[in-house]
Amino acid sequence: MEYRRLGGSDMQVSALSLGTMTFGEQNSEAEAHAQLDYAVAHGVNFIDTAEMYPVAPRAETVHRTESHIGTWLRHQQRDKLIVATKIAGPARGFNWIRGTPRINREHIAAAIDASLRRLQTDYVDLYQIHWPDRYVPMFGSTSYDVSQERDAVPIAEQLQALAELVKAGKVRHIGLSNETPWGVGEFVRCAEQLGLPRIVSVQNAYNLMNRTFENGLAEVCHHGNVGLLAYSPLAFGWLSGKYINDPNAQGRITLFPNFGQRYAKINVPPATREYMRIAQEAGLTPATMALAYARTRWFVSSVILGATTLEQLKEDLGSAEISLSREVLEKIEAVHRMYPNPAP
Repeated sequence: MEYRRLGGSDMQVSALSLGTMTFGEQNSEAEAHAQLDYAVAHGVNFIDTAEMYPVAPRAETVHRTESHIGTWLRHQQRDKLIVATKIAGPARGFNWIRGTPRINREHIAAAIDASLRRLQTDYVDLYQIHWPDRYVPMFGSTSYDVSQERDAVPIAEQLQALAELVKAGKVRHIGLSNETPWGVGEFVRCAEQLGLPRIVSVQNAYNLMNRTFENGLAEVCHHGNVGLLAYSPLAFGWLSGKYINDPNAQGRITLFPNFGQRYAKINVPPATREYMRIAQEAGLTPATMALAYARTRWFVSSVILGATTLEQLKEDLGSAEISLSREVLEKIEAVHRMYPNPAP
C-alpha cells in the first residue's frame, strides 16, 4: 500500500481508504468489524465516516455507523489509525440531527462531542464539514441558482469554531466535503487572514463518470495545498458493470433509488459499456480499472472504497497494485471526450 501526505497536514494516509456509509444499514456490526479488520490488515490506515451515516439516511438508523466503528476502535492501537468523521450541514431535511443541523459554534461543539462518544475515542484526526452551510448545487445538481441563496454562517465563524476543537485536542485537522472552488478558496483565504487552522482536504465525488474536480477544484487545491479524498470512485456501483449485466442487481441504486438520482442520467449506461470494454480488453475488471484510474491522478490523496461484502473489498483493495498503460489511458480519454462527465 502506498501512503501519501494529506494536504498540508502531517498525516500519511493510505492511497486506498475505507468508507463506511453501509455500516448499520447494508452491513451488520459484525460485518463492519470484519471489513475494518480486513482493510487494516491489508495496509489501510484511513477510515472515513460521518454523523449522518448510514446511507440512505433515516431517523431509525442515524449515528449507527459511528457506533459500529466505535465498538471496533476501542480495541485498536489508536495512534496507528487515521479516523475521519463529518458534521452534517443544513437544508437536507435531516431534522432528526440536532433539530436542523447548522455549521455554527453551538452545533459544531455538540456534534463533535457526540461523535467522539460514539467512536469511543478522545479525538478524530480529520473533522470535515459534510456539505456547505450556504446554498450550493450538490449531488447531481450542477447549475448555481442565485434565487436559492439563504442566510449562512460566515466561513470565518465556522473556522473559529473549528479552531476551538483543534485547540481543545478533540480534532487534529479540518477538512471540507462537497465543496466548490469558491468555497475551498474562501476557507484557505480566511485561515491565512485570521491565523486559523487551514483545511487540509476536500472530500468530493471523483470517478470516470464525474471528473468535474479537474476543472476548477484541481487548480485551487493545488495552490492551497488541499488534498482530494475521492468518494464514490465506482459511481454507486455503475463502474463495476453490475447494472449493465443486471439492471436489478442488488446495490444502493436499486435499494435506494431516490438516493441515486445523480447517476440516473442518459449517458451513464453507454459510457459504462465503453469503460467495461476497455477493461476487458486490458484483462482487468471494470471496478479495478476505475479504482486504479482514480488512485493514479496527481491530485488524489486517497480513494475512499465502499463495499458491502469482503469479496468486493478484496477486489477493490487489489487495485492498489494496478498501473494503467498509456494505451488504456488513451482509450479512457477517448470515451471521456465522447461522454464527458455523464454523472456530475
